[in-house]
Amino acid sequence: MAPMSARNQETEAVHRAGFACFVGRPNAGKSTLTNALVGQKVAITSNRPQTTRHTVRGIVHRPDAQLILVDTPGLHKPRTLLGERLNDVVRTTWAEVDVIGFCLPADQKLGPGDRFIAKELAEIKKTPKVAIVTKTDLVDSKTLAEQLIAIDQLGRELGIEWAQIVPVSAVGDKQVQLVADLLIPLLPESPPLYPEGDLTDEPEQVMVAELIREAALEGVRDELPHSIAVVVEEMIPRENRPADRPLLDIHANVYIERPSQKGIIIGPKGSRLKEVGMKSRKHIEALLGTPVFLDLHVKVAKDWQRDPKQLRKLGF
Repeated sequence: MAPMSARNQETEAVHRAGFACFVGRPNAGKSTLTNALVGQKVAITSNRPQTTRHTVRGIVHRPDAQLILVDTPGLHKPRTLLGERLNDVVRTTWAEVDVIGFCLPADQKLGPGDRFIAKELAEIKKTPKVAIVTKTDLVDSKTLAEQLIAIDQLGRELGIEWAQIVPVSAVGDKQVQLVADLLIPLLPESPPLYPEGDLTDEPEQVMVAELIREAALEGVRDELPHSIAVVVEEMIPRENRPADRPLLDIHANVYIERPSQKGIIIGPKGSRLKEVGMKSRKHIEALLGTPVFLDLHVKVAKDWQRDPKQLRKLGF
């Protein structure tokens, strides 16, 4: 039989595991924070609002805990069927998690969008809520202090009792681990829910499509981000390759809504599409750990954001 001191240690070593979701306006730094906590790119980031379209789970492993992060699309006033579906995804997600992290950028005063989300959060009584002030590297200490006070007041006004209010800079790697330290005690006691080493449960094909879309979003005009969707048609190992020199063939389609947008994505003499291919291939190879041949085609799916049939085909 184990000595008493060893048995006491066993009962004291509690393991926690559960789900935390980040919510907030579009472009509030949710995906960047998810990637910083996981320590690897599992969510695409962009300075364009409304980049995230799937809930990406990033998994943080610690000896005493497993924190599963659910990164949701930004809640917003929808103008299309796609927008409505993205909002539904957010509401479904936060109804099912153990703790909610409300991301509010330090460099923007609280606006109607933040209030709209906070009012919805006030309706969810039982789930603990942590206010996370992101992008603190962009402001001075006075502006940050004003934002912290404003968030505290917003909570009082709407009857939200913040479990914590924490400032963080994911880009500057300031207080990132503290966010995990504050979220973990709010999780239920549980054995690990995912195997050690898993960083996300997103299918590889979805992640590859997201990396291509991220590269395609860079440097395009303002009207284009919402119009881009990417579908990976197939990923197959190249036949008859030597064992020490494998190659993965990836065939993917980049969909836009109007023929006039095709030229923007392809660029003069195909230069932009080539750049998209080069940039995304680098990230895909890092993700999959194997050399990749990437075959990209641009196709028009007319007004897909408003067409239920097209949305289904594109995975929404």
